[in-house]
Amino acid sequence: MNRRRFLSHAALGSGILLSGCNRGSGPAAPASESAAAGGSADVTLRIGQVLADIAKDHTISTVGYNGSVPGPLLRLKEGVPVTVDLFNDTDLPELVHWHGQIIPADVDGAAEENSLAVPAHGHLRYRLTPQPAGARFVHSHVMPMSDLTRGTYSGQFAFVYIEPKTNPGQYDQELFLATHEWEPVFTTEEDEEEEEGLPPAHPPAGPKDPKPNGWEIGYQRFTINGKCLGHGEPVRVKEGQRVRFHFLNASATENIKLALPGHQFLVVGLDGNPVPKPQMVDVLELGTAERIDAVVEMKNPGVWILGTPHDDDRKNGMGIVVEYANKSGEPRWIAPSKKAWDYTLFGDNRPTAIPEETITLAFGKINGGMGGFNRWLINGKAYDAKDAPRRLSKGKRYRLVFDNQTDDAHPVHLHRNSFELTSVYGKPTSGVLKDVVLVKGYRKIEADVIPAMDGLTLFHCHQQLHMDYGFKLVFDVA
Repeated sequence: MNRRRFLSHAALGSGILLSGCNRGSGPAAPASESAAAGGSADVTLRIGQVLADIAKDHTISTVGYNGSVPGPLLRLKEGVPVTVDLFNDTDLPELVHWHGQIIPADVDGAAEENSLAVPAHGHLRYRLTPQPAGARFVHSHVMPMSDLTRGTYSGQFAFVYIEPKTNPGQYDQELFLATHEWEPVFTTEEDEEEEEGLPPAHPPAGPKDPKPNGWEIGYQRFTINGKCLGHGEPVRVKEGQRVRFHFLNASATENIKLALPGHQFLVVGLDGNPVPKPQMVDVLELGTAERIDAVVEMKNPGVWILGTPHDDDRKNGMGIVVEYANKSGEPRWIAPSKKAWDYTLFGDNRPTAIPEETITLAFGKINGGMGGFNRWLINGKAYDAKDAPRRLSKGKRYRLVFDNQTDDAHPVHLHRNSFELTSVYGKPTSGVLKDVVLVKGYRKIEADVIPAMDGLTLFHCHQQLHMDYGFKLVFDVA
């Protein structure tokens, strides 16, 4: 099994005990002036140990939310403030990141933004206003480094669906499916996948790093909604139904593809945001932390496997059975044709506004060598908390150029903002709003952002190993 990914040791120090936190059974003070002082919370997440039966006679021990993996679906209303209670029943401090929401830095859940942390055996209460509408999610944002039990390697993730102010609901059934991998191990093998249909890659000139590649991550089990293929309940549908799927790649390190033989996906949203031009595709591709909303017309009765085209990963669990009413038998899998994923299919052709400033972010790599960890660079430098953040002005249009000068694919994420894709591998586009974009090896993607809120804003690769070992920087918006 070929895989690439790794982790790190807890970057949360014992000094992160902020207002509103308490140990033991004492009363919890508000975490900010806007937090509700009493009464029950609208949202409660309890971080603690979970025993998850992911396959027959196979139980894993992990840390999750509210005793399950994934955590409970959180349905919130756009623009309606909520009080959040976070309880940490573990022995280590935690960060809870509200991925894809435009909220203040103190509740965003990132240490680099000086967000509120939940101390070990502590409690934190605050208020936030959910926005924008669409499929978001919540997950741990600690830096686990070489500890493969923490951070996004664990079961700390859950869908957050922010109900829009108007919702036509043009579907018969709504399903939320989150992928995740388990039992990570360090490996020296790399996952090299050449795709048809991509423009030529242009590796940088000059001598190559003489060191061999450092540690990667492999997995032994693969799940959708915490169950391996064939374990747990199937997705049950009826002929003629329109089913709206919300897909989330909740992996620590893996970029994935999904297909449903005999059916096509009408992609209507990316990262929770409606696309300008919904399009039919046979295969979905999701970088780590990406979400896709897709409608499937159920018009091919039978019992099918919705899963990854990678045979080894599917055999190890990455799939779920889709069963039509009154149909039975062994679930069928038919390999889809290979075709490159193209964000521009869903975009407009109209020209975008001219940015006021262009910022190039060049991604680099220093091989770690046998038994070591690779180091990841932005503009020739790994993240250092002592470095001053790059200043941005709120309301100003910036063009970010994601220049990948490595052979790895990087799902890069900007906190507390959405950005508009303007060029993908040299092909212009507009109107596609995202908060994560997967930049393939030796290629460029450009995106415009207009910072929405004051404060520190983290940018990083969502591949946990890459982020842990240098692939991040902080902007300061004012």
